[in-house]
Amino acid sequence: MYKIIFPILIIYLFIISTDTSHALLTKDNLKPISKIVNQEIRRGKIPGAVILIGNHNKILYHQAFGWRSVKPVKTRMTKETIFDLASLTKVIATTTAIMKLYEDGKIKIDDKVSAYIPEFSKNGKDNITIRHLLTHYSGLKPDLPLNIEWNGYDTAIKMITDESASDMPGSKYIYSDINFVILGEIIKKVSGKPFHIYCRENIFEPLSMNKTFFESDNIDKKNIAPTLVIKGKSNKILCGEVHDPTARRMGGVAGHAGLFSTSEDLSKFAMMLLSEGFYNKKRFLKKSTIDIMTSPQSPEGKIPFRGLGWALDAPLASNRKNLPPIGSYGHKGYTGTFLWIDPYSDLFVIILTNRVHPDGKGDAEPLRKKIIELISCNNRSITTEEILTGKPILKNLKFQEFINSTYSFQNIHTGIDVLRDNNFKDLSGLRVGLITNHTGIDSNGTRTIDLLFGAPDVKLKAIFSPEHGLSGVSESKVNSSVDSKTGLPVYSLYGDSLKPDGNMLDGIDALIFDIQDAGVRFYTYITTMAYAMEEASKRGIDFYVLDRPNPINANIIQGPLMDKDFKSFTGYFPLPVRHGMTVGELAEMFNKENNIGVKLHVIKMKNYKRSYWFDDTGIKWIPPSPNLKTLNETILYPGVALLEGANISVGRGTETPFEVIGAPWIKEKKLASFLIKRKIKGVKFKPVTFKPDKDIYKNKFCHGVKILLEDRNNLDPVLLGIEIISATYNLHGEQFQIDKTLKIIGSRETFKNLKNKVDPKLIALKWKNDIENFKKIRAKYLLY
Repeated sequence: MYKIIFPILIIYLFIISTDTSHALLTKDNLKPISKIVNQEIRRGKIPGAVILIGNHNKILYHQAFGWRSVKPVKTRMTKETIFDLASLTKVIATTTAIMKLYEDGKIKIDDKVSAYIPEFSKNGKDNITIRHLLTHYSGLKPDLPLNIEWNGYDTAIKMITDESASDMPGSKYIYSDINFVILGEIIKKVSGKPFHIYCRENIFEPLSMNKTFFESDNIDKKNIAPTLVIKGKSNKILCGEVHDPTARRMGGVAGHAGLFSTSEDLSKFAMMLLSEGFYNKKRFLKKSTIDIMTSPQSPEGKIPFRGLGWALDAPLASNRKNLPPIGSYGHKGYTGTFLWIDPYSDLFVIILTNRVHPDGKGDAEPLRKKIIELISCNNRSITTEEILTGKPILKNLKFQEFINSTYSFQNIHTGIDVLRDNNFKDLSGLRVGLITNHTGIDSNGTRTIDLLFGAPDVKLKAIFSPEHGLSGVSESKVNSSVDSKTGLPVYSLYGDSLKPDGNMLDGIDALIFDIQDAGVRFYTYITTMAYAMEEASKRGIDFYVLDRPNPINANIIQGPLMDKDFKSFTGYFPLPVRHGMTVGELAEMFNKENNIGVKLHVIKMKNYKRSYWFDDTGIKWIPPSPNLKTLNETILYPGVALLEGANISVGRGTETPFEVIGAPWIKEKKLASFLIKRKIKGVKFKPVTFKPDKDIYKNKFCHGVKILLEDRNNLDPVLLGIEIISATYNLHGEQFQIDKTLKIIGSRETFKNLKNKVDPKLIALKWKNDIENFKKIRAKYLLY
């Protein structure tokens, strides 16, 4: 185990101060929170929310949105609303209480549970320790059974002591409420006080958390957000009564759930942790205790990493998706609550919702993700080395080897990594313009913009952004702007102009392209690159491409070639739908085959292989555009996107774009059945109904199919798209506007065969000769 608990080994967390903080947040940065929350309310995911963001000594943002209750009457949400915290109980109350007893010398983290509860040793549980419970590596089941009648705290404890472990302790991560029920009982036995009384006297009162309580506490419970409406004769609404059914059967007080609190009270708790254990100039917890809680304490070599009680993840940095999951910590609760703390940016984030009100069907996860992404994007990047330096306790060789082997796969260097490692010598003495977006970062997560801005003997003069803008989130035309960090102009190449003009290029010696592509003919970033190459050629400007992986691998070529006269912004060159090339290779092809004649320099990747899918590269996934959120969606995109333009939703405005298709007029069961009978390799289908919150059929129920990717190596996604078009046309005829798919399919022959209801598998066979001819041209430009 990573037993980082002995005093001689403890090296404290770095000292937090306003001038060492990595946070770059401003009030303007946080303005989008209002739009994000209100969007989730409109989508019916949550009735309302309270959001609080702060640092170690002040609140930076605190707002309430929507409704505290919608039944039996609508009541406005306020910042003072009290929430059922659900599993936040585990860290606010139970973990903290355990660590207080640990500081007092009354328990040891590696003590066996049976040392405090002898009867717990029954049925093979004798080797389970307090550490196992706190990290969820005990092997105990997730919860007590709820399909049998039982009630009472003592009954629950008896059932747990009689339980058998489902796995050996330390062998497997199983998130278990039972772990924390037993920890609550240990606190009761060791302290000699009821669990909720100990917590009130030793945690809530010392921290002035005056509106934090368990259900049984004698506290004024006004302003509580209700949770579930329990259907029955009375349609009882849970309000001030714990939502968790196990805790409710136990009388409302348990180590895993049952705590109620406000955003303000939770902020006091978070400030104490960010102040290294101090509250109101008094020591509440030792620095070393916080270090123990928030460092990996899981069994050696096991993932996920867990602290003691706390979940762990990367800091709230702009490159957090490229970092190992250590450095920040937090927890969430089933009712829609969330607390996250990041010492590296000196920030905490509190998101409180009652998403289970009134019918239990809400979902707070999209809200959590969007707010964390917003905050992270507005913070500076950080390196793994900085994380380890900030917590030197992690800098032991064995742990570093595990981090490197687990979170650094092929050690691929993209073009910007190679350019950086050569100290930007290729650009020496040049005044440059950079075409990039949020995907333009190096292996440390530093923006290419910032690297070039600070590069020796290089003058970055201007930035150019493609469709979706510099941040990659816009879904309409993008205006030109200014980069807040460098002060440089950001010229939009998806606004009034699709090409850089003379004014934009004035005083520039070289243009540099660094954007992650999707590997598909109609993805517009490659057209932006080609248009910029044409303009650079006219003006004698050199053009550099910093190469990046083809995310859907660069070996496979699929789909019809585009007819030459269909050339447009969504089809620059007669490529197959899935072209099997990197952007650097495409640039070489465009330059020669289209006679652009620009002086082209491709900075090749290092250690890249054509056969790699994106998740083979070790590079963390960053959605290249708003609706390619995951690699799976990107794999399906070459086929499902063929339906765009017609009167069918491809899931834009849902959480799973390109994994669902539908329309109000589609018979979902018939379509699913039709497609299942086609035996399409690599995917399965399920009938589905969804309601997009934007794009075609906004806020209307769409019926169709969910596409489940099962085997990407055997899938032909373009054939999949043709199959779906064929099936929809066969079932719904002229109700389906099939003619509007012609342009994106790009091949009149393929489209004609679809309208004539030729079997899709025969249609795909007709692509073979064109693909073979394309391969001969392509071969001249392959770099890997």
